[in-house]
Amino acid sequence: MVDGLVGKLDVLINNAGINLRRNFVDILVEDWHKVMQVDLDGVFFVAQQAARRMLAGEGGVILNTASTNGLVGYKRHAIYNTAKAGVIELTRCMALDLAPKVRVNAVCPGFIQTPLLSYPPTVAESVPLKRLGRPEEIAALFAFLASEDAAFITGQAIVIDGGELAGGLASG
Repeated sequence: MVDGLVGKLDVLINNAGINLRRNFVDILVEDWHKVMQVDLDGVFFVAQQAARRMLAGEGGVILNTASTNGLVGYKRHAIYNTAKAGVIELTRCMALDLAPKVRVNAVCPGFIQTPLLSYPPTVAESVPLKRLGRPEEIAALFAFLASEDAAFITGQAIVIDGGELAGGLASG
């Protein structure tokens, strides 16, 4: 038992995120805190509890959801991008602190079409693969990273974006 927690935990998929788009000079303190509390603090505290269980047991895998936004800048995204960049750096530090028992990686999706998010057709045309990603493609990456096939991968921010950062939207 770890801090009153019971049970075995093998894999954590730490998927938290909200976004408030604001011009930099218009960001309110409460906007900053709201996004950071969900996107960065939430990831930290959930991962910390999972890591305690994993270290007390047989180990495990922690997968944090970051974003391509954590790797490049976008207008009106200072809060979100900063939080997701923090998730990437947190992932790297966790990987070092928790090795060799726990592997930690970040998944950095680009534009993914979900029931809650819709993008104008011009966005898909800007992606080198000429389409938006599908949730099941992101799930497949998580499944791979959680598997023994990825046993030598830790501390990485793995981009899944249809080529966006290789010369699509980020270069335009």
